[in-house]
Amino acid sequence: MASLQITNRKSKIINPKSQTYGPFTFTETPLAGSYVIVPKPFEDERGWFFRNYSEDAFAALGLYTAWPQMNHSFTKTKGSIRGMHFQYPPHSEVKLVRCIAGVVQDVIVDLRQGSPTFLQWFGTELSAANRQMLYIPTGFAHGFQTLTNDCELLYQHSTIYQPGSEGGLRYNDERINIHWPLEVSVISERDIGHPLIEVGFAGVVLK
Repeated sequence: MASLQITNRKSKIINPKSQTYGPFTFTETPLAGSYVIVPKPFEDERGWFFRNYSEDAFAALGLYTAWPQMNHSFTKTKGSIRGMHFQYPPHSEVKLVRCIAGVVQDVIVDLRQGSPTFLQWFGTELSAANRQMLYIPTGFAHGFQTLTNDCELLYQHSTIYQPGSEGGLRYNDERINIHWPLEVSVISERDIGHPLIEVGFAGVVLK
């Protein structure tokens, strides 16, 4: 197992354990069940080609493989934040996120009741250049900050969006203490209005 260093509630990976299945390398983050995924491109004088997703490779690691909904976001201004979003049971969702234009700091927060990393966060840089993806299991809040202008993200979802099951965390909640790389330039009224975590909040019960 990877050893962990906890600094300001963020979990950092030291000597991570990686596994390769098909054309992908999966590295589990310190928040169990979430993975940074790196595809292996085929390159020649024409350019490159790589597989975005393989059901066989994901199934070999026991990850989710059915994606009934895919979303695409465009964020035009550097420093913008979207998040932190999640869905309550019975409509909790797995997400697979990839950046196809620009650079973002992608962040997840563990909300699983009873988890040893409850309310800890993990962040990683996703970009069109590094081609990495973040696999986010149920029971996590997700958001990101744009590090360049004109960023686009693709999201694969394990369930159809249900407005009545939607939840959110305040991006600057001191109980979580996410370290965003840049000063916030743009955030929606909806996201700035997410509640702070109340004392006694025990987490999301997964079903």
